[in-house]
Order: sequence, then structure tokens, then C-alpha cells
Amino acid sequence: MDAAVNNRKKLKNGTAGDFVRVFGARVHNLKNVSLEIPRNALVVFTGVSGSGKSSLAFGTLYAEAQRRYLESVSPYARRLFHQMAVPEVDEIEGLPPAVALQQQRGSPTTRSSVGSVTTLSNLLRMLYSRAGDYPANQPLLYAEAFSPNTPEGACPNCHGIGRVHEVSERSLVPDDRLTIRERAVAAWPTAWQGQNLRDILVTLGYDVDRPWRELPKKDRNWILFTDEQPTVPVYAGYTPAETKRALKRKEEPSYLGTFTGARKYVLQTFATTQSAMMKRRVTQFLSSTDCPVCNGKRLRPEALSVTFAGMDIAEISRLPLKRLGELLQPYLNGRSSVSDTHPEKALVVQRITEDFLGRLDVLLDLGLGYLTPERSTPTLSPGELQRLRLATQVRSNLFGVVYVLDEPSAGLHPADTEALLRALERLKAAGNSLFVVEHELDIIRHADWIVDVGPGAGEQGGEILYCGPLSGLAEVRESQTRRYLFAEGQTATRSPRHPQKWVKLRGVTRNNLDRLDVDIPLAVFTSVTGISGSGKSSLISQFLVEAVGDKLGQRKEPGEDDDALDAGVETFGGDIVEGLDGIKRLVVVDQKPIGRTPRSNLATYAGLFDHVRKLFAATKQARARRYDAGRFSFNVAKGRCQTCQGEGFVSVELLFLPSVYAPCPTCKGARYNARTLEIKIRDKSIADVLAMTVNSAFEFFTDDASLRRSLGVLQEVGLGYIRIGQSATELSGGEAQRIKLATELQRSQRGETLYVLDEPTTGLHPSDVAKLMVQLDGLVESGNTVVVVEHDMGVAAASDWIIDIGPGAGDEGGRIVASGPPERVASTPQSRTAKYLARVR
Repeated sequence: MDAAVNNRKKLKNGTAGDFVRVFGARVHNLKNVSLEIPRNALVVFTGVSGSGKSSLAFGTLYAEAQRRYLESVSPYARRLFHQMAVPEVDEIEGLPPAVALQQQRGSPTTRSSVGSVTTLSNLLRMLYSRAGDYPANQPLLYAEAFSPNTPEGACPNCHGIGRVHEVSERSLVPDDRLTIRERAVAAWPTAWQGQNLRDILVTLGYDVDRPWRELPKKDRNWILFTDEQPTVPVYAGYTPAETKRALKRKEEPSYLGTFTGARKYVLQTFATTQSAMMKRRVTQFLSSTDCPVCNGKRLRPEALSVTFAGMDIAEISRLPLKRLGELLQPYLNGRSSVSDTHPEKALVVQRITEDFLGRLDVLLDLGLGYLTPERSTPTLSPGELQRLRLATQVRSNLFGVVYVLDEPSAGLHPADTEALLRALERLKAAGNSLFVVEHELDIIRHADWIVDVGPGAGEQGGEILYCGPLSGLAEVRESQTRRYLFAEGQTATRSPRHPQKWVKLRGVTRNNLDRLDVDIPLAVFTSVTGISGSGKSSLISQFLVEAVGDKLGQRKEPGEDDDALDAGVETFGGDIVEGLDGIKRLVVVDQKPIGRTPRSNLATYAGLFDHVRKLFAATKQARARRYDAGRFSFNVAKGRCQTCQGEGFVSVELLFLPSVYAPCPTCKGARYNARTLEIKIRDKSIADVLAMTVNSAFEFFTDDASLRRSLGVLQEVGLGYIRIGQSATELSGGEAQRIKLATELQRSQRGETLYVLDEPTTGLHPSDVAKLMVQLDGLVESGNTVVVVEHDMGVAAASDWIIDIGPGAGDEGGRIVASGPPERVASTPQSRTAKYLARVR
């Protein structure tokens, strides 16, 4: 504490220049740190994954800036903000207003698009409203009429979605040889509810024992498609004849049952269920097609009848941004035919075009020219979405703001990183401050000021190792970042492996891939490189994964985030013509969450928790009380705290203030009841074990070979700092991906498995990347194939083989520019990757 006080005095006595001063920050693992950071500068927060960088930049600085701003906002308006927790910090001086640009997945709604995020869609609507070519006698339409998200503009048939979900007799009754009793109507639920519907049909007089195909068409249509919901007496267990007699005698029924037609059941369940499993089940009975009224364009006919440059607004919104800029450029200079026939329109067009192209310039400079305005945000990578939001900020011309950015280089090719740095410089030149959490060495080298947090992760981190100009970091021996910045952390090279067998893909046509042929080597480490939007994920994460999955019978089911009926990406061609005999299993390690509730955690996903609970159940005290392993689960009533139901916290709603999650007053956050917590292994309860980091647990369970192996693998992929009971909702995409990889690595290696990873180094410090590479190399040594989509040139340089896709993005990409060992790709002039690869070899 004395050191913190002395540090504060030293900062207070310093010059009162343009600095932000932080005193006594204690958010998460920060250890009462104090520091000063210059304003009007590019400040980069560095350190290993989990060191406390984000806790300082976002959890402390941004959270405090938001708190101060919201104090000036009305209580009602505050409820509209996603409010961060009030930071644990003694004092912060000189902190300007802040804008956070964090890594996050796109909005869950397909109605959010590139055009809406960048406001380009608003300008296009205004353009069509004020300067579009209207059919004769059609009145003027306001801008709202050109939006599919408004009642004025949305197609009345599909409600602005562009697709309609429908059912048919064939989809609801896949086998018409079956009887209703034999579950011919497969779309109906299984178990009791399905039996209930069949019993209701017996009461209504329908023959449930006659093959479906032999039933009258009128009966079949009513059963499947009626919207009527009659309520009738049900005689459970009765035969049709007994039911008929019971009805005649007016016997007391078992209960009254309400009928629901098959179509109504499917559509209703799809629209309202909260269960991902139920939604997936009914999806198989639905077909999704373009709306026949608007042909998938989402708008009313009146809006689609208005054109500009010969296109309706839906067609122009499907153009790549780069092509859209070329189309509008002549209107900016008044060189279009509009100025001759409609001078008043020409002025409107020029004004709107000027604003549109100004916004577009920033997007093109950030390498996003391949995106289309109508592209929905859920299909974007976190890096793409963050760059879109960054472009909007560059154009906003704000002054005196702190921009806090979370790994803006994530998902970026080094060529795109250069464009990102130009955008950051524009924000700084406009009089703003940039606080950036980053692992990318090129951005760190570009910084005016470095804040290095560490030295380790979790409990071993949370200290300020260095705070100052870049050059001074070279003297800080305990810094992991220093080793890689100043070329001391280079990994040892190994002899490259030479491919002997190949998976041969032919005629792949998907997104921007057009009849692409490519050979992917087996039993080696392959990196697929190329600038953002070049077609890497289309080829590997989509086509290769789906094609191999289909051939092996491992077709991936839609996840909780996936709407199987959305207008998904369609493959128009392509096949695997050779090499599948070298693949016996497919493993895809993606960045999707490992769970969606606080009850899902690292221990449950990695399979550690079952083993730990058995250890507690095997103790002498637990056996004496007859406690089984279930007693030590916070999801089971007998073991958990009844006050918080095993959550560990209670929520206190404060209306216009952010909800406060306070530790449960009964269990104090332990999640278990007192009797369960009395059972201990070497003075540690089950709650104490869940609170341990992976590193701590590795030491604690030193005599348990099984647990040490599982925990050791988690350490080896750089996750030693995570608590084994850490909630899935607190994990980043990169952390979730590495947990999945570690879980896979624990399995015995049988060889001939294809591992596909999409940007596995996202969110990793170079020291953690080195650990990850050791694990991936180990998979190859065991006779497996590893294919990674990657922008990290260090990973690419350490690969056995590189497939470089490009040369550009969107319609300028989608081709194999170079393929071969790293040294061959590095000497390919056409490759945008080559010069960056050459730097690290």
C-alpha cells in the first residue's frame, strides 16, 4: 500500500500536461496499480493473454469514462445503455469522454447490415427518394419507404425478411406408407404430446390405422394444414371402437385435448421456442425460399419500381462497395445525364454522393471494398465489424475523445494492418487519443507509448511492468513482449515435412470462388493465407469442412446461433476427387462459445468436473454421509445453495443504474450449501477447487495422473491463467477455441484426422502462439493433418505448406496465387502475402 501511495504522490507532483493519471486500479487481477498515460497519442496496452490489459483499458478507463458521461444523462435514458460495472479504482484524472470499439460478434439479427452500421443505407434511401427515376403517376416516396425494416417499406408478404418459411405434405409426412398411429406425421412431437394429437384424431373420427396415402385428400389436408383448434374429450388407451362407444354413452373422458394441425405446430414452434434443440427439430420440416412477392428483395413493389442508374435499391445494395463508388463517382463531378434533364435533381445527387463517397473512402482504405451494403452483420468476422465501426468514427470528426480499441488487428492480413494504422493516425491527427489493446507487433512498434502488463497471466499478472516510449521496453527483462519486439523470442526452426498425399478439390464455386482447383497436402501443417475477404474461409472453413463432413457422415448440425433457414451460402459446384482415403475423421475447432449460461464452464466442457466430483465423493467423510458425485454439482438441488440456486450470486435491479450482481448472502458466492462445503480434500472444498486457476489446480492435483494430463494440456495451449470454474460467458472466442483444442488434444491420437482451425492465434500474445504451435505440430507428428486459416506470418513461416489466396478481396480474389513451401510463396511477386512472409523468414 505504501508503494501505491508513493507512486500516487510521484504522479501528482509530475507535470500537469496532457496525461491521464490512474491511481489504485484493482479491477479483476490488477494489483492496485497507478500510472500515467499521454493523451493525443497512440497508446498500446501489451502483455500475455490474461495479464490484465483489458481490465485496465476497458474495465477501468473506459468504464470510468462511461460512468462519468452517464451521470450527465437522464435516469430514463441511462436504461437504454449497456452499462459496465463501476470500476474499482481510487481516482482517475484527466480522462476525456471515451468511445469503445470492442471485439464482438455481429448483431444477432439479419436485419442489421453493412449499410446500416456505416449509415450508407440511409444515404442510398435518400438518394432514391429524392433523385430516383419514378414510374409515371407514382407519388414521391419518403426515405423510410426504401427500408425493409419499416412498415412503410417492408414487403407485406415476408415482412421485410426476403424469405418465406413454408411446409408441404412431403416435408410433414416423409413416408406416406405409414399410418398416423405409426407416426406418419413425423413433424408432430414425439412422446406424450404426439400421442395426444393422435388420440384427438380418433375422437374426431379419423382413421389412424390406415396408411396415410390411402386417406382421403380432404382428411389429409385438414390434419396437416387446418388452423382450427377444436377441444374434444380424449379417452387415453381406448381403441377407436371403444372411443366411439364412450362418446356415444357420454362417458367421463381422461381429459379434454386441443388439436393443433401439423403446419401450425411447426411454424408456431419455430417462431416461439427458446430451445435450440426444438428449433433444429422443426426446421427439418420447413423449406425456406425467396419471397414470391418481392423475389427476395424485401421491399414493397412501389419502392422497387423506383430506379437510379438503371437499378432498383435492392440491386444497387448488392454491389461491392468498391464498384458502388465507381458507379457514383461521375455524379459527384456533375458529369451525369441527370444534370441536363433535371438540374434540381443533379444538386441533390451531388450533395448525397459527396457524403457517400467521403464515407466510402475510409471503408475502401480499410480494405473493406469487397463487402456489399446488404451483407448482414452476423456473417461478418469480429475484425470486419470493428473496422466498419472504426470507419464510422473516422468520418465523424469528433475531437478530444479517447478511442479504446480491443485488438483491432484481429482477422487482418498484414497488408490490411497498414491500412488500419492509417485510419488510427487520422483519428489521432484529428485531436483524439487512442488506447489500444493489441498483440500484433507491427501495431505495437507504431505506438507512441507502451503500457506493458504482466509478467504472467491471471494471479501472476496485474502489474505494470513498463509505461513509456517503445524504446525503453528493451530494458525490462521480465517482459514477455520485449523478447518478441526486439527479436529475442524467435522459435527454433525445424526441418520442413514434405507432402506425399493430397486431398484434391476440383471446381469449387462458392461466394467469390469460381471453379477453383486446389490440392491440400495430408499429414503436414498447412497455412491458408491471403488478405481479408480473399476467399480463405469460403474454401476451408465452409467448403472443405462441409464436403469432408458429408463424405465421412459427419455433417455439422446448426448451432444455437445458426438459423438453418436463413439464405445461407450455397455451393454451386465442387467436389473432392482424390485423397479422402487419408482422412478417417474431421475435427473443426472454431471460436463459437462453449456454452451460453454461467453454469457452463471450463471444467464441465473439458470433462474435468466429473472426475473432480468423483474424487470428493470418494473421501472418507463423503462416504460416511453417503454423498454421491451428484452432491458436488451446483446444478443439483441436494448439493447447491438454495438461495441462489447454485448461481453464486444474486441480481439486484437498480432501475436506471446497471444491475448489481452481488455474491449470494447465504453461500458468499461458493454456489454450494454448507453441508456440501464441509467435505474437503486437503483443506479445499469443491468451491475452492473451482476457484483455482488451471496452473494452481495442476499443482494441487499433483498425484492424480488423469487430472494432471488434462490440466497440463490446458497449460500448454496458454490457458493456465483461467479459473477451472470460470463461466463460459466470460471467455473470449479465442479462449473458447483453445479450450476446444485442449479437449481434443486429451483424446488418444489415432492419426489420419483432419484438423481445421480458423485463425487460432486470435487474441494470443506471441509467447502463447509459440505454445500453440508446439501443440499443433504434435498433432501432425502423430500422423494427422492440420489446416489453419491464418494471418500471423510467424505461423505461416513455420508451416510445411502455404496456400495463398487472392490476390485481392471479393471479386478481385478467389484464386490460388501461390502454393508451396514458405520460401516459394515468399518469392512469388503476385502474392500480397509474400513481402510480409519474407520479413519473418
